Amino acid sequence: MNAKRLRFIDKAFIFALLSLLIFGLVILRSASIGISSDPFFYLKKQVFIIFLGLAMAILIIRYDYSQFRRFSPILYGISIILLVAVLIWGTEIRGTTGWIGLGSLPMVQPAEFTKVLLILAFAEFLNHRKGELDTLSDMLPCFLFMGIPFLLIILQPDLGTALVYIAITLVMMFAAGANSKILIQVIAVAVGLVALGLYLHVQFGMCLPLEDYQLKRLTIFLNPYEDGQGGRGMGWNTIQSLVAIGSGGLTGKGLFQGTQVQLNFLPEHHTDFIYAVIGEELGFLGAAFVIICYGVLLIRAIIIALNSKELFGSLLVLGITAMWLFHVFESIGMSIGLMPITGIPLPFLSYGGSSMLSNLIAAGLILSVNVRGKKIVF
Repeated sequence: MNAKRLRFIDKAFIFALLSLLIFGLVILRSASIGISSDPFFYLKKQVFIIFLGLAMAILIIRYDYSQFRRFSPILYGISIILLVAVLIWGTEIRGTTGWIGLGSLPMVQPAEFTKVLLILAFAEFLNHRKGELDTLSDMLPCFLFMGIPFLLIILQPDLGTALVYIAITLVMMFAAGANSKILIQVIAVAVGLVALGLYLHVQFGMCLPLEDYQLKRLTIFLNPYEDGQGGRGMGWNTIQSLVAIGSGGLTGKGLFQGTQVQLNFLPEHHTDFIYAVIGEELGFLGAAFVIICYGVLLIRAIIIALNSKELFGSLLVLGITAMWLFHVFESIGMSIGLMPITGIPLPFLSYGGSSMLSNLIAAGLILSVNVRGKKIVF
């Protein structure tokens, strides 16, 4: 890659990304105390994954992102194969058969990587349909394209990741010029069908492709005290997260001083509820700093998408932005009791090798679009 192009790299995007990574390691150090006999066990693994991810991101930045267009059918095929393989050979963790491992190798969550692969494939799929998404029949191939992996995710069952796929699909289709009125109508019908399905399940026991505990998570956040006692109720996680964040005040109790975290009252505090750790130990200021960093990251990503010299690059960046935005909105929302608990990680902060690696690869793709976004006059 010509060195002159590096002058156009988005420094604000990189600063926000590195800030989140460093901040996340500091918080993870506090959140992982007492979980393992080795107090640095999770921190060391996360640092290794971050360095690996940054190395991959740098390689991707040097590679012309538009070359991925040639491999879009292969990328889509790999995604489907991975999701089917999980259903056959996957290991169940916390009620979801979403992880797979080979021998002594670490467990990986293919759905995290297939998000990025499908965004690449779907960007090219939509690129060929520019200006041809005016009617519902025009859009049906798009819904089928993303609907197959969506159903495979539901079968795991992984509700949180499935919802991310929906957000990615709608944002990318809208950006590709799909008829917004029809998209809104499709969303309304889908929401109505989900509501009807939940009603029939509650009233008549109709079978749904989700476990009962997952269905209950969709509503328990509205009143977590209805089932929140003894550490076993569905509302327990939400209650403890609210207590943690509420007790943090303006400046927090200080690193390594959060009682909900250090005494293990707050479940999954190094993964799903990492934002509650920030709220308790660093208070409103720490929590606000994280939101500001995400705001800068997402806004700069949108600007990069708008500056892309071709539709494929714009769709690629906006698909990743939609993925991150949904993760941030849902993860923070469930920590403060405004969204149901779906168990999706907070990008660049939550512990998790598959999530961190896939997000850093996605960041590399955005910067690859960025440095090639505008034609350079030599």
